[in-house]
Amino acid sequence: MYTHHLSNWYRTHFEATLHGRYITLEHISSLLEKLPKKFNLTQIGVSVLERPIHSLTIGNGTKKILMWSQMHGNESTTTKAVFDLINFLNEPSAVAETILSNCTICIIPMLNPDGAAAYTRINANEIDLNRDAQVRSQPESVVLRTIYNEFQPDFCFNLHGQRTIFSAGNFDKSAIVSFLTPSEDAARSITLNRQKSMEIIVKMNEMLQKLIPNHVGRYDDGFNLNCVGDTFQSLGTPTILFEAGHFPDDYHREKTRELIFYAMIDAIQYIASNEIKGRFTDAYFEIPENEKLHYDLVLKNVQTDQNETFDLGVMYEEILNNGKIDFEPYIEDKKMLKKSFAHKIIDFQEPIAQTYIFQSFSLDVDVMEYLRKFNKIDN
Repeated sequence: MYTHHLSNWYRTHFEATLHGRYITLEHISSLLEKLPKKFNLTQIGVSVLERPIHSLTIGNGTKKILMWSQMHGNESTTTKAVFDLINFLNEPSAVAETILSNCTICIIPMLNPDGAAAYTRINANEIDLNRDAQVRSQPESVVLRTIYNEFQPDFCFNLHGQRTIFSAGNFDKSAIVSFLTPSEDAARSITLNRQKSMEIIVKMNEMLQKLIPNHVGRYDDGFNLNCVGDTFQSLGTPTILFEAGHFPDDYHREKTRELIFYAMIDAIQYIASNEIKGRFTDAYFEIPENEKLHYDLVLKNVQTDQNETFDLGVMYEEILNNGKIDFEPYIEDKKMLKKSFAHKIIDFQEPIAQTYIFQSFSLDVDVMEYLRKFNKIDN
């Protein structure tokens, strides 16, 4: 069984103070304050609600990497992985030395602190920052573009999280980690910048296939210049979209966070140690494209008062409740289900389900009561 060469280090050195899906500026502020001086910590702007936005820069190399997390406030898994990366770079090792002697890394750990506090995708003005790259109507968008212009990166890592609906291709395999090299034009031309991004993605995929075989996906590369990745790619910087997805039974994304950490380390180490020429383009397109094929839960053979039998497709809605995220089930589809797979299947003809059945089901009342009893995602 393959394990990543950093797995022993990770078990004892990951940033344990960050846990779960609700990660805000308050959670990371003390960590930023404790950073040693070799991390150049700078407040680079403020959000709509005047929360500070920080960058930290480390390394002395000529290869410059810019990365940012929580552009969408409710996509926090990569923020946890970023602080695991910070812990790794803060300790002496041969890998860290290679990275820091060959690379300079600028990290914005939380671009949208208002969205993080409210646990929303959008910012306080209800704008999706990943659709504001051209107009730059929001202060957070201006902050990111200003850092991009000043730092002049050689590579960009655009760090995001994705929903549980995504599968890696047309298979019952959740997209635990997904990647994309954004397009530079509507024709989706395979430019040198995209080829360089593809080369790095292929190397990350080779590693991840040993850990999570067939669970790596590739996003559709439809062009939208309003998106930050498409803009930076079109400006001449090879850009990689990272998407943290669903590992089985890992709704708090702790296992996914570890995999994102490994992927970032492998990507940065590869950049530090190699001249990126744009190889392995064909291997990039062999990564299956993401499809929206998963429910969180399917209830099979649910019987109504009229003795009709239904299959029900259930999703979880993420609800911020007193500083934690609750996963509230709701019925998305009945009878002819639109999606092909589920992360969990409950057959109401099986004994485990029968223990919850006290009467035949009314779709509006009794099934939802069952779901509330069954839902065991603990915070």
